Amino acid sequence: MGTAARALGFSLALLFSLSPARTVQPVDTLEELQRRFDNEPDGVNKAKMLRKLGDAQFLREREAVKAGDYETADFIMEKYRDNVRAALNAVVKAHPDGERHPSGYKQLEMHLEDGLREVDDLLAVVPETFRPPLEIVKTDLLALDKETLVRLFPRRPSEKPLPPKPAESAPPLQERQP
Repeated sequence: MGTAARALGFSLALLFSLSPARTVQPVDTLEELQRRFDNEPDGVNKAKMLRKLGDAQFLREREAVKAGDYETADFIMEKYRDNVRAALNAVVKAHPDGERHPSGYKQLEMHLEDGLREVDDLLAVVPETFRPPLEIVKTDLLALDKETLVRLFPRRPSEKPLPPKPAESAPPLQERQP
């Protein structure tokens, strides 16, 4: 290749890199994410969409707290709880056996931890009058988290019932001597 071919290749590369045809995808708004989430029929996809939607809700909630609008922050967290519930119900409907089909349940579990942390952070800064509804949201999220875990791990060895205690009239166990 000659210098003319290299110069032509360089100028074409420069032209394409600076062209307006390369557009950045617009950032999804919270309302658009919520609309897509509400219209998603597949439970696993709904659970996967919750990550992006939940993060957008947390961002909006933090902005409301900075502005001192605690009522909006409370409303957003209640909507987040409702979204988690809707996603879990959709995943359960699609895949009732979370142990065999964990997709969806795992995404919910990971994001629920973020949601619980966000509610705890919010409870630390809101005035006393706004705490009772947020405590209800926290209780509901904890219940949803527990249900998700039980569906993922239905056989939990730590929850086996203890063996019955021997009767007092039974002879004591003999210790082994080496």
